[in-house]
Amino acid sequence: MDKKITERVKKLRAELTYHSEKYYNEDAPEISDYEYDMMFAELKALEEAHPELYDPTSPTVRVGGRALDKFEKVTHTARMDSLADVFSFEEVEDFCRRMQEILVKPVYSVEPKIDGLSVALRYEKGIFVQGATRGDGTVGEDVTENLRTVRSIPLKLSEPLDLVVRGEVYMPRAVFEQINERRRNEGQALMANPRNAAAGSLRQLDPKICAERKLDIFVFNFQGGNLYADGHALASHTETLDRLSELGFKVLCMRERTDSAESVTAHIEKIGKARESLEYDIDGVVIKIDGLDARRTVGEGTSTPKWAVAYKFPPEEKETTLEDIIIAVGRTGVLTPTAVLSPVRLAGTTVSRATLHNLDFIRQRDIMLGDKVIVRKAGDIIPEVVGTVIAKRDGSERHFSMPTVCPSCGEPVTRDEDEAAVRCTNSACPAQLSRSIEHFASKGAMNIDGMGPQIVELLLKNDLIHDVSDLYTLRAEQLEGLERMGKKSAENLISAIEGSKGAGLERLVYALGIRNIGEVAATALAVRYGSLEALMGATLEELCEIEDFGEITARCVVDFFSHQQNRALCEKLAELGLVTTSVSEPVGDLLAGSTFVLTGTLPTMSRDEASALIKAAGGKVSGSVSKKTTYVVAGEAAGSKLTKAQSLGVKIISEEELLHLLSEGK
Repeated sequence: MDKKITERVKKLRAELTYHSEKYYNEDAPEISDYEYDMMFAELKALEEAHPELYDPTSPTVRVGGRALDKFEKVTHTARMDSLADVFSFEEVEDFCRRMQEILVKPVYSVEPKIDGLSVALRYEKGIFVQGATRGDGTVGEDVTENLRTVRSIPLKLSEPLDLVVRGEVYMPRAVFEQINERRRNEGQALMANPRNAAAGSLRQLDPKICAERKLDIFVFNFQGGNLYADGHALASHTETLDRLSELGFKVLCMRERTDSAESVTAHIEKIGKARESLEYDIDGVVIKIDGLDARRTVGEGTSTPKWAVAYKFPPEEKETTLEDIIIAVGRTGVLTPTAVLSPVRLAGTTVSRATLHNLDFIRQRDIMLGDKVIVRKAGDIIPEVVGTVIAKRDGSERHFSMPTVCPSCGEPVTRDEDEAAVRCTNSACPAQLSRSIEHFASKGAMNIDGMGPQIVELLLKNDLIHDVSDLYTLRAEQLEGLERMGKKSAENLISAIEGSKGAGLERLVYALGIRNIGEVAATALAVRYGSLEALMGATLEELCEIEDFGEITARCVVDFFSHQQNRALCEKLAELGLVTTSVSEPVGDLLAGSTFVLTGTLPTMSRDEASALIKAAGGKVSGSVSKKTTYVVAGEAAGSKLTKAQSLGVKIISEEELLHLLSEGK
């Protein structure tokens, strides 16, 4: 080995590590991005030419290594507990009062609660060797390769210590906006919020994808290990953060140390006011006893420490102007009014649209065009109009009326007496056709990768498709000359369409867009009838016998297959080679005999993914809660299903507990 090459590699690694620290942790870059990129490219080329020089602490591991088949389980060296939530200043004051009863003069540390996901980072002799998700607090998933791509995580500490630290991984707001803008331009579904985007990124099996997401981290605790080379123990949380910073970790600067309840609430208000100016999302404020000996005096609860609480901000509400109301026509013909708003920053994203549901919703809230309205995000995800600011009306506001004809096809619309929806009944309506094809190709249905709204519109505009069956007659050469379609893109899309043929009856039934038939109901129909041919002959009486099926749902199925055009479509799909039989076969029996209901937004999985895991383990997923329900898996913004489960005494579990059931078989 040429000594000059070895020395050059060593020098490049040292310089890149230094400049990464300046850029990512100190926000004080000393060289241009171009200079950094040139050094990085040189190092990468030298390492590829000389694989014997591999070093797990090299800056080049930040771009992501080989893709993984799955995540291995990791048992944490120290349990990663969550904190008890409080939602009012009264509860914060109660916490402070309890601390004053136990401690002579409690001192508190007050800091923002990062809206991310917790991880544990393990170092041996100062080298980063493993990173894991929190999981259920005891067992998490090994996401080491993905965490290596987070540039603010030091791959080598300034001292050769053995230790484990805990931190919160997040996606910066600016990165989230950039990713969503790119996805919008490519016709892909948008990410809901930075927290979900970070969680999804960290659970990518391909580290290169995670590297592209530019995640960041704040480290806030030692989970175990030598804190100082001389064995000196830390005395407080404040000292802990200072020590973590010394070792090269990125820690929160926006923190306060105080000794009174009044000062604690004042700091909460201060952090709340600064929320908009931060580069990262926060969903509350953490209040902890600062002294580590004092914490031991206060003690631990069964699932949360007694010495800390997390104050959660109420849903953020903003005032803006309702500029217009536009009408969207859905795949079932329903006309949905959408508010066009003066753009406003809300819960981490810029909001300019919000659903208004239907005319009854507008009338009940006395919403008028030109009104000042209050907007918030339901569950920090879906923008909604809460109400109007009537006191600010100046007489220029105008009442809104639903159109009498469909804005897409011009045909008359109707409203059934027993529902609030206004509906276009023209089955040839262009808007319905577009939405139905988008739905057919969506992830929960046939999962045709790359078939987003813009591509669907492109195919319709060029008269290449007239219903979903036409997708399966497309050829790559028909697509190559279209706007935004090169040869490779066309081949990839045709490949994705061909691959969707094997999705099975469960997905196909859902993809057909039958009214009131969601994924759970579609699976129930596939399991009950086994084939599309048998399902097409189902009677109302038979369908009503299926668990959780009422007469309305059953009649929707019968009505759908009573139309000759729908039957002809199904027959054509079968002729084109789509699998029209059930493919649901459990690969295990860990959850056999258990019925699950999923509600709310889960932290790291979609409900589709959770359903698939449950079914694969022999469990059943239902769409409604009853006395027969074994578990309700509840996420953020869980609604009426959670309330019903509580009233019936059904066991409620988190995503973490579900994963624990799946891994342990308990």
